[in-house]
Amino acid sequence: MSTRLPEWMTRDLSLPRLRRYIRAAHGDARAAERLYWWNVEVSAALVGPLHCLELALRNALHGALVRHHGRPDWWEAAPLNERGRQLVESARRSCGRRLRRTTPDDMVAELTLGFWVSLLSTGYDRHFWVPVLNSAFPHYRGPRARLYSDLTSLVLLRNRVMHHEPVHHRHLAADHASIYRVLGYLSPEFAKEAQAMDRFPDVLAARADVVRGVRPPRF
Repeated sequence: MSTRLPEWMTRDLSLPRLRRYIRAAHGDARAAERLYWWNVEVSAALVGPLHCLELALRNALHGALVRHHGRPDWWEAAPLNERGRQLVESARRSCGRRLRRTTPDDMVAELTLGFWVSLLSTGYDRHFWVPVLNSAFPHYRGPRARLYSDLTSLVLLRNRVMHHEPVHHRHLAADHASIYRVLGYLSPEFAKEAQAMDRFPDVLAARADVVRGVRPPRF
């Protein structure tokens, strides 16, 4: 069992970051190195499904709120809480730094996934879910709380993937199933199309071979 990582890895990726992989590999530095690269590989494989879910979700919620308020900039009229207003203002400033003129479509793209998911939280139940947002999920018949729980977990996954953090310790098969379950609530057609292109199952199945060194990681 090797106990030392390559010098370039500890220099370029930082030892504090790599220690989490060393612990997961029970001190085997070579296995930790391979686990690190598999984490990159599986994160890359999750980007596509998360991309599909995020865009479908924000467009569905936006569309429902536009119809309800009768204006494309519905956030100007909707009863957002203080945190929601702060996120809108942050998106507006970000657009203003890049664009001469900000359109509602620009704002929709700039608002974070966390903002969109927050619209399904308990505090917005009477303002958004009951009168409006339940219609954004035409293939869902369960309670708002369960949907919100699934989405908050996926926000955490999305943020870890996009910020290059470890995800190998998560129940990734369940995460992956949750992505498509929620996407199916929005659009079964989109879910079917995305799954046909999805390489995540193959990457997940190869984890043990990659960590043992039987198959090289690829991304």
